[in-house]
Amino acid sequence: MKKTLFSLFLFVAAAASFGFMAADVITVKGSDTMVIMAQKWAEAYHAKNPGVEIRVTGGGSGTGISALINGTTDICNASRPMTASEKAQLKSRYGSPGVEVRTALDGITIYLNPSNPVKELSMAQLRDMFTGRISNWKQVGGNDARIILYGRENSSGTYGFFKENVLKGQDFASGTQTLPGTAAVVNAVLKDKNGVGYGGYGYTKGVHVCAVKATDGGTAIAPSDQSVRSGQYPISRFLYLYLRNRPTGALKAYVDWILSAEGQAIVKKAGYFPLK
Repeated sequence: MKKTLFSLFLFVAAAASFGFMAADVITVKGSDTMVIMAQKWAEAYHAKNPGVEIRVTGGGSGTGISALINGTTDICNASRPMTASEKAQLKSRYGSPGVEVRTALDGITIYLNPSNPVKELSMAQLRDMFTGRISNWKQVGGNDARIILYGRENSSGTYGFFKENVLKGQDFASGTQTLPGTAAVVNAVLKDKNGVGYGGYGYTKGVHVCAVKATDGGTAIAPSDQSVRSGQYPISRFLYLYLRNRPTGALKAYVDWILSAEGQAIVKKAGYFPLK
């Protein structure tokens, strides 16, 4: 028995010395908008801190928040603020409404097919398009063709933010095609000359980025570092990390690193806008 235990000890020690075992494991789950950025954070941090393993999965902000409440993830990525109800559930289970950490800025971007002649839309036009009151591109200065709407599933924080801030709480048109991720929305618009979709700025490769006017007579603003930081772009938002309690140890070190100059440089590389 002693020999068996000693052999097991040697195996564990050897595995640790060769990097087969991580001293700390941090789980991250949530926002599809943030998943690529979160993976880049995890890879860069692990390269400098090989004793910390960071496991990142997507699934949507709502999925990540549920996992945080259920205790199955250490960090939730969210592209919308947590609701009062969600914070109350956290407090009921853990004695804390959670800890909110702003990690980056984003401009929800309107994706158009590159062949679409429409270059700008107002918030009111977007609301009418995505609720079904405007159904033809010629109504907004485009071709005589039916508007094909692409959006996210209701577990997405981007879906919730867009519904609240653009649709003003109204329901999406019944014909909106809901897709499981932002990349899928972009791919659909690229294949459909009459398509329009929305999502994070970090996914804009290949699509035409539509400028947005806050009012019908206002100035059309495209998302950019300057316009999003200043709030001039009318669909600007923060991207968040949520934790159950104030972090300590390896978890605190990781969150602090995300907010450092090095972590914020990765925000920019991922196509979003750093806080500093």
